[in-house]
Amino acid sequence: MKTPSTRRGTLVGLALTLAFHGPTLAQQGAPDGEWPAWGGDLGATRYSALDQIHAGNVEQLEVVWRWKMDNFGPAPERRSQTVPLMVDGVLYFTAGMNRDIVAVDAATGQTLWFHRVEEGERSERAPRRNSGRGVAYWRAPDGRGRVISVTPGFHLIALDAETGHPVEGFGTDGVVDLMAEMRTPGGIDPVGLVGNSSPPVVVGNVVVVGPAFLAGFRPESMTNVKGDVSAYDVRTGAKVWTFETIPQEGDLGSDTWLDGSATYTGNTGIWPPFTADEELGLVYLPVEAPTNDVYGGHRLGDNLFSSSLVAVDSETGERVWHYQIVHHDIWDLDMPSAPILADVDVEGRGPTKLVIALTKQGWAFVFDRETGEPIWPIEERAVPPSDVPGEVAAPTQPHPTRPAPFDLQGLSEDDIIDFTPELRAEALAILESYTWGPIFTPPTVISDDGSHLGTLLIPGALGAAAWEGGAVDIETGDLFVGSGTTVTAVGLAPDPDASDMAYIQSSRAVTPRVRGLPIVKPPYGRFTAIDLTTGDHRWQIANGATPEAVRNHPDLQGLDIPPTGKATRGGTLVTSTLLFAGEGWGGDPWLHAIDKRSGEVIHSVALPGTQNGHPITYEVDGQQYIAVSVGGPGMVPEVVGLRLVEPG
Repeated sequence: MKTPSTRRGTLVGLALTLAFHGPTLAQQGAPDGEWPAWGGDLGATRYSALDQIHAGNVEQLEVVWRWKMDNFGPAPERRSQTVPLMVDGVLYFTAGMNRDIVAVDAATGQTLWFHRVEEGERSERAPRRNSGRGVAYWRAPDGRGRVISVTPGFHLIALDAETGHPVEGFGTDGVVDLMAEMRTPGGIDPVGLVGNSSPPVVVGNVVVVGPAFLAGFRPESMTNVKGDVSAYDVRTGAKVWTFETIPQEGDLGSDTWLDGSATYTGNTGIWPPFTADEELGLVYLPVEAPTNDVYGGHRLGDNLFSSSLVAVDSETGERVWHYQIVHHDIWDLDMPSAPILADVDVEGRGPTKLVIALTKQGWAFVFDRETGEPIWPIEERAVPPSDVPGEVAAPTQPHPTRPAPFDLQGLSEDDIIDFTPELRAEALAILESYTWGPIFTPPTVISDDGSHLGTLLIPGALGAAAWEGGAVDIETGDLFVGSGTTVTAVGLAPDPDASDMAYIQSSRAVTPRVRGLPIVKPPYGRFTAIDLTTGDHRWQIANGATPEAVRNHPDLQGLDIPPTGKATRGGTLVTSTLLFAGEGWGGDPWLHAIDKRSGEVIHSVALPGTQNGHPITYEVDGQQYIAVSVGGPGMVPEVVGLRLVEPG
């Protein structure tokens, strides 16, 4: 890795306090008008008590500065998912394909310094080469802050927060090579197979890192690198512990990998952000699926700890408890979002320490975060068997009894498009070539003659919920979730030229549409409020207006179509006064201010591009700001700052 270059600006007008900041409680929201962790706090509540912006003045909220990424190389699809942190009046975030690290004045958007990451071929071959989703921050007892990030090529970097210079004494010149001690069956070279897409988590004096892998629908081999999670001393970069997401022989869970499959199977990393409770000393790991995402004939058994929520001791990495959300995952229904931590009085039982796992299936799994006990019963229910040769699907899957799903699950005739009788009849005719049914309907083999085109998964691989997750109002216990109603066609086929696996996703599998329209009824995207004190839904609305392609469709002219929303997942932010929600990649460029109790959209603020990263809020010199990463086709990604502007 080449020595990174750093440019530093002058911190004009900023009073940088060197006072030591104590631990940020996981469930208390963003502290003191700052935003020091990816989700505001270590528990990803995405809550702030700031109240300067409220329903009575939100119409005065405007973009007041724009920081563009045009000098940081191209971003994939012109998108940046970065989520800034704000500490001591400075925003820290990642930018560009190489995930350069940037410090920006939080009031003006002026660049203070940036750190250029140069990894050469290792970055160019990285499976998750993108802008990343932000950085982590740690303050040493002497008051100096550190900005910590993981590169696309899987290096851990620690920078001085004031200067942007690599921290002396951390690793080698401020860098730790995270691939150095990975488990690689058969001597596989991890370069090009392992990367990262989300920031690390700093809890106490350790920084915890999760690896991310190539999308697993068409892997080249059943053999892959293990997605172990590791922790490093935040002061020195020395490895402290490793949690093995695929257990070794004789360890807990090894009997869930049949026929020696644990020795060669890989993946089971952590691609979304994750969370921690510093008081309990626990880190909550949302573990992904094993190789491959849609065929498990080479890894029979339940496959712990894949597609599981795992709580580990932050000091030792030892498992404290786990819950497998999907047994023997063959749907790519892995854990997609940061587990949310909140203290809520559930049904009058008194304050309960909750962890909420929002899933691709459209469920919120709610547990006691100390013990792992479900807050409401989760039932193991029978699901359809697989008819794919060599495959043995799990006979049952977990079904939460509360809260109800927040998006469409599976497909029935009642869910099929019905704008007109003609469109519905055409949809039913298209569906004759697919297998479809309730959630957990297994993938099927695509036919050579095109008469059978696979299985329709609803929610699809992009999930109902994904990395965007949700937010919790810590005062009321309301959970807010943005979700998309997605469909994915999975048609399996052997492809010996592409993979040594018996079956992988066929390149001929295509998700159907009806004259360009989704095959399911709207809404195509939703915002849902869930009362965690009861498990009831409080309200649900479409996540935006009807897309132009639907509104202007020639077969729909003259029809009265209510807002359909889009099959996108908006990022959310909740304050003491309002819920703020964008529409996510593929949506329209608005930041909606929503009444938290009713779901009424009070005002929509125009953005230069669609919200791609989560909005955050903070205060500088008595002014409340909102910052968010935006982008879209044909535009340069940027981070923008908004605040109240007096009319005239």
